[in-house]
Parts: sequence; C-alpha cells; structure tokens
Amino acid sequence: MQKEKPVHEVRLGAIRAAIWKNETQGGGVRYSTHISRIYRDEKDKEWKRTESFGREDLLIVAKVADHAHTWIHGQTQEERERERGQDRHQESDRDRDRDRDRDRDRERERPRDDEGARRPSSPR
Repeated sequence: MQKEKPVHEVRLGAIRAAIWKNETQGGGVRYSTHISRIYRDEKDKEWKRTESFGREDLLIVAKVADHAHTWIHGQTQEERERERGQDRHQESDRDRDRDRDRDRDRERERPRDDEGARRPSSPR
C-alpha cells in the first residue's frame, strides 16, 4: 500500500511544513498544514521528526508558516478562478442557446411572400 503524500512541502533548514488537501462533503477543498522539525538522534543515528521547537527554531517556523500560507492562498485563488471560468462557460452556453432560440422564433414569425418564401426581415 502506497503512503499518501502531501500536495506541497515548504522546508527551510530542519523545519518543514507539509500541506494536505482535504475534500469537503460539500465538494469544496480545505488545506491543513503540519509543521515539524527533523533531527538526528545521537543514540541510534536515525533521522526523526518532532513537533517541538526551540527558541532558535521559532522564527524559521514563522517563515515556513508564512510560505505555507502564501501557497495555500494561491491555490484557493486558482480554484476560484477555475470555478468562475466554468461559470462563465456555462453562462456563454446558455446565452448562445437563448440567442439561437430567439433567432429561430424570429425566423418562424417572418411573413412569407405569395410563393412561400420568407420575406427579408426589416432592418432595426
């Protein structure tokens, strides 16, 4: 089974923000962020993660959080623009259909000459 990955990561030195995308029940999207610090355990020489930060880490945590916020904000803006584009596309389809129906109705209403051909419409 493949482990799920964050949609984006921000990393400055040992501080990392993992950004996760979560679909809501209403069809929307929310992002969550997990901030951690990596360190090497001196006993077993393994790399580990912690959510605990020292004084020297806090400004970097703030910068990582700021970068994560900027990225998330950009994503939500792009999603809104895509939705607006889809709405505009649907509106233009509706407008095109309405204009076609209006033109068809006008064509039906135009009087015919004695031979059954439609007379040219008068200019407006």
